[in-house]
Amino acid sequence: MNGPEIHLSLAPELRLFATSERRRARVAVTTDGASTLGHVVESFGVPLTEVGALLVDGRETAVSHVPGAGESVEVHPVLRPQRVPGAPLRFLLDVHLGTLARRLRLLGVDAAYESEDIGDPALAARSAAQCRVLLSRDRGLLRRRELWAGAYVYSDRPDEQLRDVLGRFAPSLAPWTRCTACNGPLEDADKDTVHEQLEHGTRSTYDVFARCPACARVYWRGAHHARLEAIVAAAVEEFGAPVP
Repeated sequence: MNGPEIHLSLAPELRLFATSERRRARVAVTTDGASTLGHVVESFGVPLTEVGALLVDGRETAVSHVPGAGESVEVHPVLRPQRVPGAPLRFLLDVHLGTLARRLRLLGVDAAYESEDIGDPALAARSAAQCRVLLSRDRGLLRRRELWAGAYVYSDRPDEQLRDVLGRFAPSLAPWTRCTACNGPLEDADKDTVHEQLEHGTRSTYDVFARCPACARVYWRGAHHARLEAIVAAAVEEFGAPVP
């Protein structure tokens, strides 16, 4: 390119997206003179879903701004907690985030997820149609223009992924109210009603059950409950009391 030169500074939290030579505190960039600031930032590898304020010579500027010669650009991360206006807060997770989806559901957070890879265009279209925040570790997916909203999941470890999403979006928590298999709301179930779905040992040991009307899965406080309770307790302690 043979256009104006600008100086761009990525916040430390965003430098992981850039190539090693572009992770310095201040980088000289030659633009084509026509591309928007949003395009320039994306050319550094940073999804715009991760960008908060853009400052040009100290003044907040829109992503549509076309940078001119000599301008100094600062790219800041989104503020946390991030507010998502216009719809109830709910999520859509890509195929690689199944464990995170189940943990969000365990906490009562609306988290849609497809166990089959339905493809980037379909995911982006569903995000837009259902007004869901798309969670992904795929930067290319998060750059699709049809997305309603999106967020990069920074870790590949489920514990850290959960803390990242809860800390970033501060969703209301309602543990034990959502089906971890299909995301449907749970209802209390009478033991006699679900009797035929239970093994003999379960029928004789447990008396309190919940059932998902959407997929008919039955829940009780079984052998894995202590581990799940620990996940719930840690989330509630760090990110706020559950919804009554």
